[in-house]
Amino acid sequence: MSAKKEPSVLQGFKAFLMRGNVVDLAVAVVIGAAFTNIVNSVVKGIINPLVGAIGTQNLDSYSSCLKAPCKVAPDGTVQSGVPILWGSVLGSMLTFLITAAVVYFLMVLPMSKYLARQAARKAAREGTKEVIEVTELEVLKEIRDALVAQRGPGPGER
Repeated sequence: MSAKKEPSVLQGFKAFLMRGNVVDLAVAVVIGAAFTNIVNSVVKGIINPLVGAIGTQNLDSYSSCLKAPCKVAPDGTVQSGVPILWGSVLGSMLTFLITAAVVYFLMVLPMSKYLARQAARKAAREGTKEVIEVTELEVLKEIRDALVAQRGPGPGER
């Protein structure tokens, strides 16, 4: 009996790391971390001043009190009451929506269009190839039919 040798743990780990998905995921995490800084800058530099035109530039300062009296220290610790910090939630939602919009319009949509064009080109090439490509059997049948037509009817086929 021959026993199959199982790959070692290191070989399995190497195979795992060499898969394309792991490398793609690592690149996505690094790009996502850098992209987060850009989105945060947009929120702090553009969105917060626009909101500041109506109220305060810091969305985190918007809150409601569930149980009065609410007192929150400048460092964010609650001294009394039950505050609901809906401003920070709104800021996070805006950050998420901006991130999602930029990722969609600058990455997903162009890549989808590119892949659709590539698929259309491939389909057009394959369609042309199918029209041009004639099987060997069909060619042989055509040659046989042409030879029979040239020779005329056989002696017993009149």
